[in-house]
Amino acid sequence: MILKTVKLFLIGLTTVFLVSCDSDEKTAKVQISLTDAPGDYQEVNVDIQGVEVHVGEDENSGWKSLAVDKGVYNLLELTNGLDTLLGEIEIPAGKISQVRLILGDENTIKVNGEVFDLGTPSAQQSGLKLQVHQTLAEGITYKILLDFDVARSIVTTGNGSYKLKPVIRTITEAQDGAIKGIVVPAESTPAIYAISGIDTVGTTYTDASGNFLIRGLPTGSYVVSFEPNVKYLSTQKEGVQVSVGSVTDLGTVTLGLD
Repeated sequence: MILKTVKLFLIGLTTVFLVSCDSDEKTAKVQISLTDAPGDYQEVNVDIQGVEVHVGEDENSGWKSLAVDKGVYNLLELTNGLDTLLGEIEIPAGKISQVRLILGDENTIKVNGEVFDLGTPSAQQSGLKLQVHQTLAEGITYKILLDFDVARSIVTTGNGSYKLKPVIRTITEAQDGAIKGIVVPAESTPAIYAISGIDTVGTTYTDASGNFLIRGLPTGSYVVSFEPNVKYLSTQKEGVQVSVGSVTDLGTVTLGLD
């Protein structure tokens, strides 16, 4: 009786979930973080007002804006392996070509206890374009690290003022893996669990066509459990291997009648 109650509850959850699954496109998640190489200054404060990612091949369209934590960042607090997350976004899987970093006016530098304005060319305030050129796989989270080189980015002028001419390299790393497949018959509408040891690491449901994708999985071996509605039998796949940057395809999983 308890098992039947759990299955009926899952049917209700699945029905709600299918409303959103049918319209889902194949996406990847991009996280953009900021870090810095050390420089011989007390502070280098950069005013970040926006970050955009360019999707696809068309130079004039395809820019997607991240929800960024706007504000002034002291780059010298982000050295020796430290970084800070600027924002993240779900975008269509496929090619990305550039990141655009939009700066504000509140850029300063501290030298020998004195704070100076850090002049920034207007072109950089409208958007500093950084080359990325990566292909993003469906269901994978990617971290793009914007690595400032402060020592090469600060220019001292003849009158003792300072200008910011950013030298930034981009480093792209996959952060996790995923499992996908298709369940038949589609009307079995199972809940699907990725289990590592005794922990359920990821959960999803099939869409109206029986497709499923479990995102955000660390490298490791998983048991993938399928819990369908009351007309069908549960099943599981053991020893499913996941690695960072890859999507493990289980192919077609067939569920029998109860």
